[in-house]
Amino acid sequence: MEVRKLFYEDSQLHTFTATVTGCTTAKGGYAVTLDATAFYPEGGGQACDTGMLADVRVLSVKEQGQNIIHLCSAPLEVGAEVTGTVDWDRRFDLMQQHTGEHMVSGVIYQTYGFHNVGFHMGAELVTIDFDGFLPPEALERIEDAVNRAIWQDLPIRCWYPEPEELPRVPYRRKKDLPWPVRIVQIPGIDTCACCGTQMKRTGQVGLVKLFSCVKFHQGVRIEMAAGKRALDILCRTYQQNKLVSQAFSAKLFETGQAAQRMNETLSAEKFRVTALEKRIFSQIAKDYAGRSLAVHFEDSLTPGSLRELADTMAETCETAVALSGNDVSGYGICIISRHCDVRPIGAAAVAALRGRGGGKPAAFQGSVCATREEIDAYFAAV
Repeated sequence: MEVRKLFYEDSQLHTFTATVTGCTTAKGGYAVTLDATAFYPEGGGQACDTGMLADVRVLSVKEQGQNIIHLCSAPLEVGAEVTGTVDWDRRFDLMQQHTGEHMVSGVIYQTYGFHNVGFHMGAELVTIDFDGFLPPEALERIEDAVNRAIWQDLPIRCWYPEPEELPRVPYRRKKDLPWPVRIVQIPGIDTCACCGTQMKRTGQVGLVKLFSCVKFHQGVRIEMAAGKRALDILCRTYQQNKLVSQAFSAKLFETGQAAQRMNETLSAEKFRVTALEKRIFSQIAKDYAGRSLAVHFEDSLTPGSLRELADTMAETCETAVALSGNDVSGYGICIISRHCDVRPIGAAAVAALRGRGGGKPAAFQGSVCATREEIDAYFAAV
């Protein structure tokens, strides 16, 4: 007997009664079938519903032939009448995303003629793939058209056209589909074949926000969110922007310019610091002139600056060893010579000083976990 799909009869239904028609053990729980269900099974790009059957948790739902399998955490008695409760917050969120996706895809199809060729609901964002390239300014226009349709609170119709009616329904598709086909229609926005659950009116979607549009295969991939998801992301973004505003002492809508100015300042400072480092490193190198092995410690150097120091020292001595760090977290080490292969020297040093590293004949770089006293003692012995 084919199960009655209550989720198609009323997508807002989230409490129902049904009779258990089967219960068998399954991987991860018990496979329960009912004579009717409001639990939507996974499919059409939409995740399944979860919730409760009596006092048993429904973990996942899948369609299998004419049956819908509810994977439950405990067994239910065959023939028993049970009350089912769908996790409504989850269902409502999924419907907001799915209906929002239809509206975005419909507007893009009407405006540019591109087909939706991929659709995935992630934990936070929804991705939609299209078979054509959108101009950079398109996202703002698409988003505006979709949200205007949401605010009109348009009715959404979902139905199975009769066999003779289906050919006359101009629905969005990449290929002809055999009857029966379930149609979802949003007036003036989209008419599409779909097996998922949808809102009854566009106003329930709340809002749609498009976050990105990047090249993907032979078209583009758009990231979006609808309803509460979109609101949550925008609220988090606003809170982050408040922190940026405070850090830069800038107005909320001027943080971008403030960040750009800060980047320019940091770039200028970086050039200035690099120039000062070069002068300091040159002076350090002069202090070690003529030595066969020069070992020097310097505070708070990046790996790049550490290498620059060792390279500058190697201009005046035979083999330069530059280190930077502390006794707690360890030291970065760089060994450079223009006169010999430093790999054996470096390998022996990191082995003796509990470190690791590698390099080429002229330069060896790595890290050690020894103290400064141990490092000094080691190279003094060398």
